[in-house]
Amino acid sequence: MTTHVTDRPDPARTDARIVKAGTWDLGTPQRQREAVDAIRKAWEGRAWPHPGLLSYSVYAGEDGATLLHYSQWSGEEAYQDFVRHGRDVRNAEIDAAVPGVERLAPHTYELYRSGLRAEGDTRETGCLVVVDVEFDGPDPARQRDWVDSVFRALGEEAELPPGGIAAHFHVSTDGTRVLNYAEWESAEHHVAALAAPGEGIGSPSPLWERVQNYPGMTGGGVRRYTPALSMEPGAGG
Repeated sequence: MTTHVTDRPDPARTDARIVKAGTWDLGTPQRQREAVDAIRKAWEGRAWPHPGLLSYSVYAGEDGATLLHYSQWSGEEAYQDFVRHGRDVRNAEIDAAVPGVERLAPHTYELYRSGLRAEGDTRETGCLVVVDVEFDGPDPARQRDWVDSVFRALGEEAELPPGGIAAHFHVSTDGTRVLNYAEWESAEHHVAALAAPGEGIGSPSPLWERVQNYPGMTGGGVRRYTPALSMEPGAGG
């Protein structure tokens, strides 16, 4: 299979059983750009590495230093097989071009629930907002209840913030984290939504207060990224 560059991944695709999400720290905007170019060259110059890898996307952090890596897999076995046989040669080429990459080990997630874009909505994702939520211990029921609480709060909103396109809530397989992969038209739209009345997106209400002060929630954060590179297997041999 060849490597095909795409506009963006489909986080809601049903054949992706797991997602790996992790970051690289490059330190400066120049090294961030150089790393994206090196990734592109290392991947486009080779055949697609594994049939179990369904998509691989890279996003440039608004901080000018980090890259988010988001990859969809048919399962953990496929990922481990790639680690054994396909990852090192690519990383070695990237490291030769941009030495000193600090790689943070990825977390493993399953997609739990999505707020999909409306039918016929063709807006491009100009900004990816990643919301990380951490809990004080493994509890799959709690992960899902927190996500369901977000959807209940959203359901009471008279209208959603302009510029929001879709949101995809992932739960970590270790039971301790939630990742919301939220697609926005632009960073400016997200900044305006955060500046609206209330603590963050959503009007002041008991439902939103429960989301923001959920029992056992110990940390997390909100980070904005710009789509930089997305790839998937092509049809060629």
